[in-house]
Amino acid sequence: MAAPRIEKRLSKHLQRLQERKAKQTGETSQEIPEDDASPGQTKSQFYLHQARRRVARRAGLISERYRASLPISRLKLEDRKRLEARRDGVQLVQLKSENHADEIAARLHAEFPWLAIATEQVWHSMLSAVRSDTQGLRIRPLLLDGPPGIGKSAWARRLASLMGVPNLFLDATVESASFGLVGSQRGWSNSAPGRLINLVLEHGVGNPLVIIDEVEKAGKPTSQGGHTFNLLNALLPLFELQSARRWSCPYFQVECDMSWIGWILTSNDWRQLPDPILSRCPPIRLQPISAKDLCGFAMREASERGLSDETAEAICDTIAWALTKEHRLDLRAIIRMLERGERLEQRSARN
Repeated sequence: MAAPRIEKRLSKHLQRLQERKAKQTGETSQEIPEDDASPGQTKSQFYLHQARRRVARRAGLISERYRASLPISRLKLEDRKRLEARRDGVQLVQLKSENHADEIAARLHAEFPWLAIATEQVWHSMLSAVRSDTQGLRIRPLLLDGPPGIGKSAWARRLASLMGVPNLFLDATVESASFGLVGSQRGWSNSAPGRLINLVLEHGVGNPLVIIDEVEKAGKPTSQGGHTFNLLNALLPLFELQSARRWSCPYFQVECDMSWIGWILTSNDWRQLPDPILSRCPPIRLQPISAKDLCGFAMREASERGLSDETAEAICDTIAWALTKEHRLDLRAIIRMLERGERLEQRSARN
């Protein structure tokens, strides 16, 4: 609390006390010696001036003690500077209009037509945000469930790019503990802020998109003391608007409004997820990608990479051949083909 605000409140209280005393005693103003006050200053004015000086000193002392009691005062200088840089808050990305939401959905569908059901869901979220005239864009948590290699994570990253928000990608098979996302309790030897709060502080944007890949494979890390640091449990309060608005950062120990963050989870088997997650994110069931869609993706990517028509056609021929041999190809395999074609064309150009 700032000292001027405290001083103002104490001064008002002092004025009320002075008025009450004057009413009870009927005291009249008397002159005091010139060596104690300015010429013409009354006794009441003199004591009021002295009292105000005491009020200013007391307000400064209260303010200092209040700041010392705050968790932020116990942070390292570098951490305090990071928080103070965002003292006035962060910005929220907004969509210009319903047409803007339509354009994003159309672009997303053109690039990932086989994920139309996911695109439709996020399109409705964007329209709802625009129509409700909220401060910023909020995307409801989504769980994309389907076979590996159909572009779920690529779709989510592209969505973040089209919306113009920063994104955070978290592989649950690698970072299965909650530390990586939300941070660890300050005071531990290896304590650190989580990637979530770092993302907001770094970009100054309060509604980034967080992508958690293969979320059903998140384990349940346990400390030697028997405490479980489950990633899925850490997600639950962040998915609920009320609790997310008052989310407490374990490291900085300050409350942050995380209710604007968008969440997209991907899984290969939703049945491995606990009911609390499924109740907040009903799975969107996705089908395997078809050979036609794979070929369309290869043609678009080849064009964007500046590859020749011959390379793009060769990849489509490979897709058709794999289909006749009952070999399953996915988006990752097509991307590897595109990268190999790119290297071959670059090598040919050098020769």
